[in-house]
Amino acid sequence: MFKATISDTNLLKDSISTIGELIDEGIFKVNKNGLSLVAADRAMVAVVEFKLPPTAFEQFEVQDEKLIPVNVTNFVSVLKRATGDDKISMELKDNKLDIVMKGSSTRKFTVPLLDISQDEIPPIDQLDFKVKAKLKADVLKNGIDDAEVVSDSVVFEANKEFFIIKASGDVSSTELTLKKDEESLLDLQTKEGARARYPIDYLKKMMKASKLTNEVIAMWSKDYPMKLSFKDLDKVEINFILAPRVQEE
Repeated sequence: MFKATISDTNLLKDSISTIGELIDEGIFKVNKNGLSLVAADRAMVAVVEFKLPPTAFEQFEVQDEKLIPVNVTNFVSVLKRATGDDKISMELKDNKLDIVMKGSSTRKFTVPLLDISQDEIPPIDQLDFKVKAKLKADVLKNGIDDAEVVSDSVVFEANKEFFIIKASGDVSSTELTLKKDEESLLDLQTKEGARARYPIDYLKKMMKASKLTNEVIAMWSKDYPMKLSFKDLDKVEINFILAPRVQEE
């Protein structure tokens, strides 16, 4: 048995919509720790880890751990029909997920469960990052948007004093530099200097999680996967792992 009701409609909509930017099918898990998902995109370039704790819900009931394999694209389309005044209730029964939106009216959707298996996920917990930068999410988003004007990839670079993202194309280039202890750079920890390049199209999709929190933590190493972390521990946590784009400079 699984039943849950959430009154913060946008929290659920924005979380699942962000996941849907990368994942078209996925297996959600519900247990006493809440609603969660770990999945890789079809190209195995990115992994998303999502956690919505019981404290994010007005009501949350689950007896045993349950798996909810769904078409994420369909799930997103349904959730987008909710307004900010609605409460969303979910109930798992008879191999389907019933979703009820209750506000000025009561509407019900049924999302069928899929017969899919969990793909093998790279061991993301074993990654060792040399740089950890905590900064305002809108600053990072603007830097990535700037980079998109001139290139399809962006370089993240850091040392003990500076955090830099930059990109260059055939004609133009751009660079965002934040100094340690600057207002927008909330924290910078470096075991050693690190530089790595990442695809902008994936980063832009991941940055849609900035709707959920004002801060983001970026962790990376030289020519190594990056972890982007968006957390509001009482409400939601979304982590992304992104493979680097290694090329000659």
